[in-house]
Order: sequence, then C-alpha cells, then structure tokens
Amino acid sequence: MQILHDIGKYFLMLKGMVSRPEKMSMYWKETIRQMNDIGVGSLTIIAMISVFIGAVTAIQFAYQLGSSFIPEYYTGYIVRDMMLIELAPTFSCLVLSGKVGSNIASELGSMRSTEQIDALEIMGVNTISYLIAPKIIAAVFIVPFLIIVSASLGILGGMIATMNIGIPYEVYYKGLISWFEPFNVTLMIIKGLVFAFIFSSVSCFYGFYVKGGALEIGAASTKAVVNSSILILIADFLIAKLLLS
Repeated sequence: MQILHDIGKYFLMLKGMVSRPEKMSMYWKETIRQMNDIGVGSLTIIAMISVFIGAVTAIQFAYQLGSSFIPEYYTGYIVRDMMLIELAPTFSCLVLSGKVGSNIASELGSMRSTEQIDALEIMGVNTISYLIAPKIIAAVFIVPFLIIVSASLGILGGMIATMNIGIPYEVYYKGLISWFEPFNVTLMIIKGLVFAFIFSSVSCFYGFYVKGGALEIGAASTKAVVNSSILILIADFLIAKLLLS
C-alpha cells in the first residue's frame, strides 16, 4: 500500500536526518535563517489571529452568560484557559502549517525539480541532514515562543473585547488570576513542540521527495498542508487523552 510505503520513507528520512554535520557553521547559519523566516515572518499573522480569537471567545462566552447567575469574572477565566490549553497552540500551528509548511514544501520541491538537490548529493553533501534538519530544529525551537505570544495576545484581545461590552477590567482580571493551573502552560508548550515537529517534518517529506514540475510541486504543497493539519488534530486529541485523563 502507498500509505505504508510513505510512512516507511518518512521514518527513513528522519533517520537520515540524524547525522554528524560535515561543517557545523553551515548548519548553524541555515538554522538561524529558518528561525528568522518562521518566527519573524509569521509573527504578524499569529498576532492578528490571536487577538481576534481571544476577543471572539470573550464576547461569545459573555453572551452565553446572559442573565445567568454565573459571575462575569468567569469570562477572564475561560478565555485564559481556552487560549492556553487549546486555541493558542492548535490554531497557531494550523495557521503555520499552511503558511510555513507550504513554503517549506515548495522550496524543497523547487530544489528537487531544478536538480539542485542532485548536485549537492554529487558533491557529497548529506542533503537530508543539511536541507531538512535545520528546518525542523528551527520550527521546534521557535514555534513555542510564537505560541506564548499567541496566548498572551489572545488574553489581551479578550480583555479589550470585554471592556467594550461593559465588563470592567478589574472583573476580567479577577477571572485571569482565579484557579490558575501552571500545568496548563506546560501542556501548551508540549503541544507546540509536537505540532511544530509534525508540520515541519511532513512538509519536508513531501517537498523533498516530489517528482515532476510546477504542478507536482503545487500538489505536494497541498498534501503537506492537509496531512499536517490532520496529524496535528490527531496529536491534539492524543495529547489531551494522555495528559488530561
């Protein structure tokens, strides 16, 4: 079956990625470049999405409270935990799988179709290690910081939204500091690390092994985004099941 063939090929790629660099400075420069592309290049879209997600969550929860007997400060509590546990890591990585993942797949696919990868291999370069490892390392390192920014801005967006609908800042803040569980931050970071590894490695796989021209590169980018998103959601469920049960 093709799916079993792809899974085996994927794990062989990961195995080939783990090797001693021929020239450490080259790998270091490439990793820094990837960190800049992933981190700085994605900061604006992550910030915008997070602020509005936090704001919408706060407004909808305040609407659900309506005339109930639940105190208004619960809005801050709900927005905080929703951003930490689910919205910041999952939404951010789904967005990054579309933006960063498709870019990685297209970049590697273009190098494959123009035979740049073949040229590096002829020169004796371990192309899997040189081209793939820096991308995955950069994503795993920088994405948790993007998620922390996302959670912070989502909470800020919730505060701005609640103030605009008549809930005082003091009331929202009371909810933010109520029943805080430090493990939720740890859970958020764990999700970020796992999701970053998933979308970066899957995108590298589809880009590195693409065959053909522009149409095939486009198809590989689409597959990378779709399969990364599906795997992120599956991993989200498994992590929640293992760590929150």
